[in-house]
Amino acid sequence: MTYSMYWSNLARSLSPYIPGEQPRQATFIKLNTNENPYPPSPLVIEAIQKAAGDQLRLYPDPACTELRQAIAHRYGVHPKQVFAGNGSDEVLAFAFGAFFNTPGDAAPLNGFGPSPQGICPISFPDITYSFYPVYAGLWGIPYRTIPVAEDFSIDYQAFKIASGGVVIPNPNAPTGRALPIAELLSIVQGDNEGARVVLVDEAYTAFGAETAVPYIAEHPNLLTVHTLSKAASLAGLRVGFAIGAEALIEGLCRIRDSFNS
Repeated sequence: MTYSMYWSNLARSLSPYIPGEQPRQATFIKLNTNENPYPPSPLVIEAIQKAAGDQLRLYPDPACTELRQAIAHRYGVHPKQVFAGNGSDEVLAFAFGAFFNTPGDAAPLNGFGPSPQGICPISFPDITYSFYPVYAGLWGIPYRTIPVAEDFSIDYQAFKIASGGVVIPNPNAPTGRALPIAELLSIVQGDNEGARVVLVDEAYTAFGAETAVPYIAEHPNLLTVHTLSKAASLAGLRVGFAIGAEALIEGLCRIRDSFNS
């Protein structure tokens, strides 16, 4: 690896995520990025073609209102409980910055949150989406990995202990093992009465798990993250979204609007 004297300490310290190779030849059957082998709905293609007009010269609605309203209608929530982003990877990156603390964070305001001396690491499985430790490294967030069982199942009890936050893909990737919703909600409640955010990555929920979206109203620390790349066959569109309590969505907006509104 080549290093530059012009890089910041942060740039030098990072171990970036390496995406799956995208071969240019059309002769490969490619499995490394879990792309859907079936095309998107013809109605989606029609809608995209209609939208590709002279309006492209204008900046889009920064609040993604129409999309958020459609997502809210689909999931039976309020648009204020929906956040839209450029793929679920961006939404996840914003979530790490919005909800998980670093040792260098300032003292808590009005008594809320842990002190800098008491930062707890976040938790995620040791075999899971390899972008999670990259996000943690980018934001300087301490983390610990919890081993999966020999059959690759997740021990939900191990994630109930007090921590700075939890990231759980359901089903887990790349193992494909899913947690029953009761066990997932037990993690959300945790041993510290829901005092930290539990982020449920639902990129593959449509393929074999129950969504946690119906439970966000009773769990203000629950955030679900979704993508149109997998089940909807729209990986090239780069659309992701999160669903959670309004306060969590506002936290995501604060991070987004500090990068690119």
